[in-house]
Amino acid sequence: MLLTLTTTHRPATDLGHLLIKHPDRAHSFDVPVGTAHVFYPEADEQSCTAALLLEVDPLRLAGGRKRGRGDSPATPETFTLGRYVNDRPYAASSLLASALAKVFRSALRGESRERAELAATPIPLEVRVPVLRCRGGAEVAVRVFGPLGWTVEATAIPLDEAYPEWGDSRYVDLRLTGVQRVADALNHLYVLLPVLDDAKHYWVAPDEVEKLLRAGAGWLAGHPERGLITRRYLAHRRALAGQALARLAEQRLTDEPVSAEIVDDGTDETVPRRPSLAGRRREAVLAALAESGASRVLDLGCGSGALLAALAGDRRYAEIVGTDVSSHALTLAARRLRLDRLPERQRDRIRLWQSALTYRDDRLRGYDAAVLMEVIEHLDPPRLPALEDVVFGHARPGTVVVTTPNVEYNVRYEGLPAGRFRHADHRFEWTRAEFTGWAERVAAGYGYRVRFAGVGDEDPAVGSPTQLAVLTLDGPDPGHRDPQDPPRKEERQ
Repeated sequence: MLLTLTTTHRPATDLGHLLIKHPDRAHSFDVPVGTAHVFYPEADEQSCTAALLLEVDPLRLAGGRKRGRGDSPATPETFTLGRYVNDRPYAASSLLASALAKVFRSALRGESRERAELAATPIPLEVRVPVLRCRGGAEVAVRVFGPLGWTVEATAIPLDEAYPEWGDSRYVDLRLTGVQRVADALNHLYVLLPVLDDAKHYWVAPDEVEKLLRAGAGWLAGHPERGLITRRYLAHRRALAGQALARLAEQRLTDEPVSAEIVDDGTDETVPRRPSLAGRRREAVLAALAESGASRVLDLGCGSGALLAALAGDRRYAEIVGTDVSSHALTLAARRLRLDRLPERQRDRIRLWQSALTYRDDRLRGYDAAVLMEVIEHLDPPRLPALEDVVFGHARPGTVVVTTPNVEYNVRYEGLPAGRFRHADHRFEWTRAEFTGWAERVAAGYGYRVRFAGVGDEDPAVGSPTQLAVLTLDGPDPGHRDPQDPPRKEERQ
């Protein structure tokens, strides 16, 4: 079975650096069912194609071996023709997906020692799978790949070209074109090839849930066909599919996918990377907190705890609280922080609470600073006043640091279609003027002063990818009173 990946990015031969397979050589790998080969049918400055060819050994596929003199005679129970005569060596399936995962392990993670910046950049790609069993026909291929930004051509293959009246087979010739990160393209294929085939060549155990969440991080939770994808990937095992769908529903409430620290098996060497936008955003938030002089800090909507981990490593913070509506996100945060391994003195500095930011929570009151990092855009706009009341009116920390995407910058993301948000769970993304207007209104209404900054590379036309506001309490606010506070003297008279 065959899969090809082509790019016209200049120089196109950089594809070899992204896949970590040199275009001038053929590469072979032993896999459980046979041998996987990687080679380049074309490789020049204008166009480069990498091919993955999987040769399946029927004996290995059947789990059998050649009989020796001491072996028992073959019986119907130990030998069936169907185990040896089938479409598995010829049609793309979970066998090809497994080979892809082994051969391109580092590329699936987005790692490239020589081209780290390019690995994080969407580039023009074309994927071709000449023979793919597709249960449900070409329409299903469009339904699962289309929402991911691919242009999908799935051409049904006739049963026999000499007898068109026999109709089409269950196979399609699949061609995908789009602007994607190579890592994203490979993860899409790893998950969706067996989904379209709707079969697995191995027993689906509970650890398949983690594999699905890892490969689907950043795209599966918001996919309109996530139910179909999850059920098929997990071989229609109802309990596992229910567990995975529940985890995906919780992921949609956070902006971070499954923590790489948790799922990484540590087999590859660490590759230095250019600081990501998420990393630069954390640094900007940490700088604002340090400038505020805060000692007791709330991370509201903490997700899987990336900011909490940075705060925990800084001794200036005597008390650190992470809150999230998702219990699973808090579990991930606890793992990231290694709370069960920390000395008692360190563990006592950190608290994780389940809390919704649209409902008042007395535990949040009295802190020096609070952070809303990539949180507000996950709320429907009509619910923002409730968040404003909870954070600025009821909790009322001395400093509040808010970050949110700058929608004007989205035109600089080549792989992001016009009109689409950066994350499937975003309910809005604001322009710089809209964010400024919101923050200034909140500051005036609750007795804060506000300053603004950009995070990430500044574009002279559209600004920075992330916008940041620091709201600082401007002394007692005589015009604002928490409704739960006792009435003022003049109100009692």
